[in-house]
Amino acid sequence: MSTSNFKDKTVIITGASAGVGAACAELFANLGARLVLSARGEEALNVFADTLRDKTSVLAIPMDVADEAGCQALIEQAASEYGAIHVLVNNAGAHHRGAVETQTPANMAQMVDVNLRAPIYLTALALPHIRNAGGGAVVMVGSLAGRTPMQGAATYASTKAGLKAFTHSLADELMDSGINIGVVSPGPIDTAFIMDSIDEVEDIVYSQPMSTAGEVAEAVMAVANGESVEICLPTMSGRLTNLSYLFPWLRRKLRPSLYKKGAKNKEKYRDRPVVS
Repeated sequence: MSTSNFKDKTVIITGASAGVGAACAELFANLGARLVLSARGEEALNVFADTLRDKTSVLAIPMDVADEAGCQALIEQAASEYGAIHVLVNNAGAHHRGAVETQTPANMAQMVDVNLRAPIYLTALALPHIRNAGGGAVVMVGSLAGRTPMQGAATYASTKAGLKAFTHSLADELMDSGINIGVVSPGPIDTAFIMDSIDEVEDIVYSQPMSTAGEVAEAVMAVANGESVEICLPTMSGRLTNLSYLFPWLRRKLRPSLYKKGAKNKEKYRDRPVVS
């Protein structure tokens, strides 16, 4: 599927009212895709959806991906409205920050539900429609945190690691099927997801170069086109996660200097306007 072939295709995007989800929606809208956008906040979702309706048809469905009935309704309404589903972008995410012992079991369970269970469930629901449409794509928005152990984000990192494993396994299962499966694994992104709670985010997160929501959206498009099963942003940070996973002693040795670098960068970011 080339970018030109997204015209009049149905694209579902979760977590679509701001940040990466909104950037993906704008990119697909510019290519003439029909959009099905979901997010928990109805007002913000509707306001954003209205900004795209002069470009393409947009169906806005407020829902929580942690709710099975909501997921079923999302897929059913998309298929009913547009007659087919071609692309699913699993972007919605949740992150309760801090060490495991500071977390409530409910918060940890919510991260598992939103970050891992929901993408798996939505993918299972969408795949028959994508196959019936003659092919398409499922793209997961993961994280570099899913590629290496991450203290202060153990549950979050675990959900993203599970999402990465699911994606690569499914990509092998669907090889040569005409359905592109892949994951985009970014480091820190300059959105409210980390900038709104800057004091709660581990300093080490800011030791890596910041990507923009637009750059992540471009990577999502590349994965949807079948250019790669996984794209890491930035590329060098992805390579660093490989090294830190394969050589735990190196990760532990580098950690103090990365925390120090991240703390300095955090101070530079602190007073900047938040990007939505």
